[in-house]
Amino acid sequence: MSINRPLDSLSDMAVFARVVEAGSFSAAARQLGLTPSAVSRQVARLEGALRVRLLERTTRKLKLTDGGAAAYSRCQSMVAAAREVWALSDTHTGDPTGMVRMSMPKAVGRQLVHPLVLSFLQKYPQVDVQLLITDRVVDLFQDPIDLALRVTDTPPPGLAGRPLAPLPHMVCASPQYLAAHGHPAHPRDLEQHACIYLGEDERDRHWRFERGAEAATVAVRGRYVANHSEVRLEAALHHLGIASLPGFAARAALQSGALVQVLPDWDHKTAYAGMAWLLYAPNRFLPAKLRVWIDHLVQGFEHVV
Repeated sequence: MSINRPLDSLSDMAVFARVVEAGSFSAAARQLGLTPSAVSRQVARLEGALRVRLLERTTRKLKLTDGGAAAYSRCQSMVAAAREVWALSDTHTGDPTGMVRMSMPKAVGRQLVHPLVLSFLQKYPQVDVQLLITDRVVDLFQDPIDLALRVTDTPPPGLAGRPLAPLPHMVCASPQYLAAHGHPAHPRDLEQHACIYLGEDERDRHWRFERGAEAATVAVRGRYVANHSEVRLEAALHHLGIASLPGFAARAALQSGALVQVLPDWDHKTAYAGMAWLLYAPNRFLPAKLRVWIDHLVQGFEHVV
């Protein structure tokens, strides 16, 4: 085989990988700035060169054939390698430049990451920052982002990552509420209290606790449900009940005495508690803009958590 044939197909391979990641020819075309017909022609040309059918096309979706799956994994590696080559120029330049795009959960983004952005922008005037603040799990390989912050004790395989800090949850109430309604001594006592919970999922009203080998789950209820930690915090400060809160959201109120931790000898287990991980696609040559942003976050989380 002539060496020119694989080289001539590099563009088609990259387009094929983007079609798979985007899920359709039209979505890939929008991302690439091409027409759907042009994208379709490039994939067809690659199939012709390989003499392998890569995609099963239906009216609703695309499906990889066995040969297509094998080709995609290799094309994806090729695209990743190309990104590493381009990153070399940034890695060896004196000043970090470009846009850093990062996703994170709402409360973490608003209360922990956002306060760190100003000092970063002042320190690195040639780097821009875009925060995607969403509780949706963003795909680092398909979505146009560089990094993702996720709160989990089991980071997904296939990604590089840095642990930033543990983010526990706790239940808190105002001294006035507790004076009027009593202090729960055991998680089951919460059944008799007004509780302020997340409410995005039925499981959010089933609060789980652990104390050593002992575990307890209680179905809570209350008149106020809110899927934002700052709203739940404010409700607790207004004596509306016992709120489930991230530790970082409750910290200032606990320090001032405006709130009191309830059941402090129990660990409050939720799907939103765990280690904050900074995740990114494996890349031996991280661009300078990402390296300085990662270092800035690691240092910042030492002080804000």
